[in-house]
Amino acid sequence: MSIFKARVKEFEDALAGPQDVIDLKELRKLAFNGVPDVQSFRALSWKLLLGYLGPRRSSWTTTLAQKRALYKQFIEELVLPPGHSSNGSDADGGGDADKADSGGVGLQDHPLSEGPESAWNTFFNDNEFLLQIDKDVRRLCPDISFFQQPTDYPCEIVVHSKGEHGRRLHERVVPAVLSSANVERKGLGMTKQINMITKRSVENYAAMEEGQEAHWEVVQRILFIYAKLNPGQGYVQGMNEIVGPIYYVMASDPDLSYRAHAEADCFFCFTALMSEIRDFFIKTLDDAEGGIKFMMARLSNMLKSKDLNIYELLKSQELHPQYYSFRWLTLLLSQEFPLPDVLRIWDSVFADEQRFDFLIKICCSMILIQREAILENDFASNVKLLQNYPPIDINVVITHAGSLA
Repeated sequence: MSIFKARVKEFEDALAGPQDVIDLKELRKLAFNGVPDVQSFRALSWKLLLGYLGPRRSSWTTTLAQKRALYKQFIEELVLPPGHSSNGSDADGGGDADKADSGGVGLQDHPLSEGPESAWNTFFNDNEFLLQIDKDVRRLCPDISFFQQPTDYPCEIVVHSKGEHGRRLHERVVPAVLSSANVERKGLGMTKQINMITKRSVENYAAMEEGQEAHWEVVQRILFIYAKLNPGQGYVQGMNEIVGPIYYVMASDPDLSYRAHAEADCFFCFTALMSEIRDFFIKTLDDAEGGIKFMMARLSNMLKSKDLNIYELLKSQELHPQYYSFRWLTLLLSQEFPLPDVLRIWDSVFADEQRFDFLIKICCSMILIQREAILENDFASNVKLLQNYPPIDINVVITHAGSLA
C-alpha cells in the first residue's frame, strides 16, 4: 500500500469509522501532518478542529440543521433591505406593514429617517464598512479563478430579488467612492502597518446576473453578517484573507450535500477561528497576551534563541518584526504562499492544540531557511525578501518548523 493510500485509510478510520465519538487527539495527530486532498476529509476535519462540530457524530445532523437555520435567519434580518421578508413581499403593502413578522419594520420607519431606532438609517450607515468589504473581496485570491466563478448554490432569497434593489450587497456600493474608503483597525486611524497588509493588486471581479452569485459575493455576505453581529470589532481589512481559504474548502467539498451549505458552515468556522485571533485585529489589545505585539515578540525571541547572528543583523538594520511578521501572523500566512500551500499550513495550525505555537515556528523557519541571503543582504533587500517571500516547497518549511524545539 502506498503512503498516500495509507494516509487516506487512516482518515477514513478516524472520520468515518463505526465509532460514534471521534478521537480528536488522533485526528489532531493525523491532520498535523496534512489532510489528504480527497473526499470531504479537509472540510470535515476543519469543522471538528475549529469546534463547529462536536466529536459525537450522532449530534452532527441536529447541530448542522440548527446552525444553518440560524444563518438563514441572519440573512433575513441583517442583509435583506428593511421592510422585505424572505419571500419578497413588501412590508408597506398588503396591510401587514406594522406586523413584526413582515421584516421587522413598522409604518413609523421611513427611508429618510435619521432616528437611532430606524432600520433604514442603520441600512445606509452599514455602507461605510460595506465599501471596504466590497473592495477587499473583489481582489480575493486573484491568482486563481475560483472566487470569480458562479456558485452552484446561490442564496435563493437574495439572488431572486425580482428587480428589488439592495438585496445583493454589492448593489449598495457606489464604485466611484471606493478610492476614498478609509481602512482602520478598531480604535486606530490610518497606520503604516495597513500598507503591509495590502500586497495584492486590485482586481475588479464582476457580479453575476440575477439568479446567480459569484463566490466572492457569498464571501462578501459572510463578512458583512460577521461585522453586523460583532459591532465592537466590525470589519477590519485582512479578514477577507482569513475567510477566503475556509470558504474555498467548504465550497469545494466533494460531498454536494455539504457543499450546498458552504456559506453557513464557513460562517461558523470563520467565527470560531476569529474568536481565537480577534485580538490581532483590535489595536487596544495589541499589548495583551495573544495580541499581535505579544505574538511578534514571541517570534523575535524564538529567532534570537535559534540564530543570534540573524537576530542581531536584523536588529542592526532596524528591520523590525512589524515590517514583515505583522502580516504573517495577523493573516496566518495566507498572503505569503499559494492557496494550496496555505491550506496545508492551516491543517497543521488548526491541529496544533497550542494553536499558534506552530504558526510562530513556521514564521521562524521561514527566516532561518533564508539565512544565507539575509546575512548578505542590506536593509532594502531583506525587506523585499521577507515581504515577498520567495517560492519554496511548503513541506520544507513545515518540516523545518517541526524540528524546532
